[in-house]
Amino acid sequence: MVGWLLQTVAIIAVLGFFVLPIVYLVAVSFKTQSEVATSIFFPSEPTLANWYAILGTFPIFGFLGNSAFAAIVSSLGTLLIAVPAVYAISRYNMGGNALPSLTLGIYMAPPIVSLLPLFFLLRATGILHTLGGLTFVYALMNVPVALWLLQGFMHRIPREIDQAAAMDGAGPIRTLVAVILPTMMPGIVATGIICAVLSYNEFLFAFFMTASETRTMPIALALFQGDQIVNFGQMAVASLIGILPIAIAILFFQRWLIGGLTAGAEK
Repeated sequence: MVGWLLQTVAIIAVLGFFVLPIVYLVAVSFKTQSEVATSIFFPSEPTLANWYAILGTFPIFGFLGNSAFAAIVSSLGTLLIAVPAVYAISRYNMGGNALPSLTLGIYMAPPIVSLLPLFFLLRATGILHTLGGLTFVYALMNVPVALWLLQGFMHRIPREIDQAAAMDGAGPIRTLVAVILPTMMPGIVATGIICAVLSYNEFLFAFFMTASETRTMPIALALFQGDQIVNFGQMAVASLIGILPIAIAILFFQRWLIGGLTAGAEK
């Protein structure tokens, strides 16, 4: 009885930790600017003015489309680089044992370190302040994460599969495409989702490498903060709209995401 009670309390606490901020965000979206400063959780007189302002005059869906494009295309680019790389590392010992640790160590460095050289690189190639340039940066930026995640899936595939494919006359590329990729697909999908979420939420590079027409959702949210006032109500509406695509994608790919991450954790 005591164990059941403690388990119930723990579940409620965890759910409250994740759900309560979303509920409060919804409440703020229906508050007036003056009521936001009060300690009242729910609005006393709900208003749709914030929703009308965002959906009617603010180009929220343009920013949303930019974020979705950069997240999806960059995650595909990351996988295009990381899948063959992890195959070469695992099966042919390319780079030795130091390469995976080195790439992950570089990722752990503060992002501001790589901001300046990437900024001048994009400017020299003429793709600065374009969505393509930002997508290119995201695709490269998430390669270490993808390598780290995909290694677990690759190590689970027995080398005998490669040997059997070689006996049938398949070369490395055909083995990777026809044998390894279908076996690793749950892990590839899970890795792609994680990389897409990282790109979707990124702020620093998007702030310096986009212009007015190529801004992403994190930059759009920052626009509600003025010099003297922050429009919390409209920011809450924009935040809810920005969260929605990620929530839908996670719910849709939940089976692949959980199954892929669980499989990658197995020995």
